[in-house]
Amino acid sequence: MGEVEKKISPVFKWGGGKRQLLDDILPKIPPNTRYYEPFVGGAAVLLGLKPKYAVINDFNKELVNAYRVIRDYPEELIQLLQGHKDNNSIEYFYEVRAWDRDRDSYDRLSDIEKAARTIYLNRTCFNGLYRVNRQGFFNTPCGKYKKPEIVNESRIRAIHEYLSSNRIEIRCGDYKDALKYIRAGAFVYFDPPYMPPENEDETFTQYTVDGFGEEKQRELKGICDMLTKKGVKFMLSNSCCSFIKELYKDYHIEIVQARRNISADGKKRILIDEVLVTNYKI
Repeated sequence: MGEVEKKISPVFKWGGGKRQLLDDILPKIPPNTRYYEPFVGGAAVLLGLKPKYAVINDFNKELVNAYRVIRDYPEELIQLLQGHKDNNSIEYFYEVRAWDRDRDSYDRLSDIEKAARTIYLNRTCFNGLYRVNRQGFFNTPCGKYKKPEIVNESRIRAIHEYLSSNRIEIRCGDYKDALKYIRAGAFVYFDPPYMPPENEDETFTQYTVDGFGEEKQRELKGICDMLTKKGVKFMLSNSCCSFIKELYKDYHIEIVQARRNISADGKKRILIDEVLVTNYKI
């Protein structure tokens, strides 16, 4: 299916990203299938697998815009990112972060300017965490980096080459809409916002204005049931908590370990259990 040995590194640092779990995930994906990823996020699995046909989606319009710009205008994007790199400072970070507070002014920015802003903030904010407040404004604080990698020309060009040379549909919206016309024989990888493990809050799991609590987790499980009946294989990642294990008890569950790296408490940056759920035997 994809050229696993030639993985492309993601351009985004992403809370909960799957780059560190690729050795667990990629070998378990059935070969030669139409690939769907409704919560694409940092796209580590997509770029590790590199399928020739894929439908990727995310509810985060800034993220989706950045992928489309990487596909269509890589050189212009690189040029703007170089400008952000040249001007980078704590004061400059907060100036750029505040651009979206003036909605009229922000709407006048080009898609390339918005994408460069999104990538710049992601590469310089606290642990690459994408978080918004109730008004939908990006509000992650500046990270403490001596030399953050703001522009990686070879990485952007590699992602551009992959996205533009293959049949990759890039969609923005509800994850269910990305699956409307899916057919038997396809494969779906779900990486939704996680359920917080027991005894943890959601302080650092806010991804978009709308949360993804128990009701939406149950809705997603219903979608998985529908796909199974339709003859579509799926894999789902989530936290290894009692709610998720009970919810998917009728499916195959494998426990894998990942390093938590978005906690504000450095002592919590330890290996934690996550689950991989499939409707097929590995």
